[in-house]
Amino acid sequence: EADAGRDLHRPRRVAGGGVALSGEDASVGESAWSALASAGTPPGEASREIVVEAVDASVDAGRLLLSLLGRLDGAGVRTKSSERDLVTEADVGSERLVVERLRRVAPEYAIEAEEETEDARSDGPRWFLDPLDGTVNFVHGLPMFAVSLALYVGPRPLFAVVHAPRMGETFVAAEGCGAWLLQPDAEPVRLQVSGTNALGDAILATGFPYRRGEVEHSNLENFGRFFQHVRGLRRMGSAAVDLAYVAAGRLDGFWELHLSPFDVAAGALLVREAGGEVTDAGGAEDWLRGGQIAASSPGLLPAIRARIVC
Repeated sequence: EADAGRDLHRPRRVAGGGVALSGEDASVGESAWSALASAGTPPGEASREIVVEAVDASVDAGRLLLSLLGRLDGAGVRTKSSERDLVTEADVGSERLVVERLRRVAPEYAIEAEEETEDARSDGPRWFLDPLDGTVNFVHGLPMFAVSLALYVGPRPLFAVVHAPRMGETFVAAEGCGAWLLQPDAEPVRLQVSGTNALGDAILATGFPYRRGEVEHSNLENFGRFFQHVRGLRRMGSAAVDLAYVAAGRLDGFWELHLSPFDVAAGALLVREAGGEVTDAGGAEDWLRGGQIAASSPGLLPAIRARIVC
């Protein structure tokens, strides 16, 4: 009985869910728009032109990342806030590609990205971009990395895409239109969070800060609070992938501390549009800029938050 929701860990196919992708020449953006529009009307700020260009730019950035995977020398990798916090030529190149495309399609929209671009804050539409979420994985040849892009107006998430190029997966969501998985030569699949409500049946994911020797709460203590009480704990190394996997029901929940807006902006909307809930660790709504996040199905989230100290 307690584990009856595990069937929901398989994304469910929805009739009329949009056109299938077919080969390298197909526009992933057009397929994304078709899936989203089949379920509702995306917000006006996320027009068809903007959605298609944002998704296709993310996919093209993913191709750039794959072209550089395993080919960077020491000069192409440097550190930022700590020895563990890496930035590469791939991060910068991916960001420049996506920013250029976003400026072209919506020049009036602000952009806040991880490496080089941060427009002044305003009440208007704003992109949050992580051009390579999972840089350490990328540098070490591990497949868990992604391009993460989301469109907001103030605190309201409107549209999101998380593209994991090494996995061949693109996750998209729009307010009121559900969350979807797109893969080559397959119909879009509508996503739903898992039905798991008990920690003992749950697989959770988390991460740890780069400056873990300098911050008050490194999250290791929280990890220990879950260790004996869950089915499994995972550390993927990419918050965007973690949240996409929660939306897909592959993971039951995710929490992390010391994050930036571009780490969570896209994945949070994926989870919400897949029927999940997203809060900060205390149950409030300060997860975008508050540095901490908890996400899962609504029935599991209180048990996750109860064990987090931050």
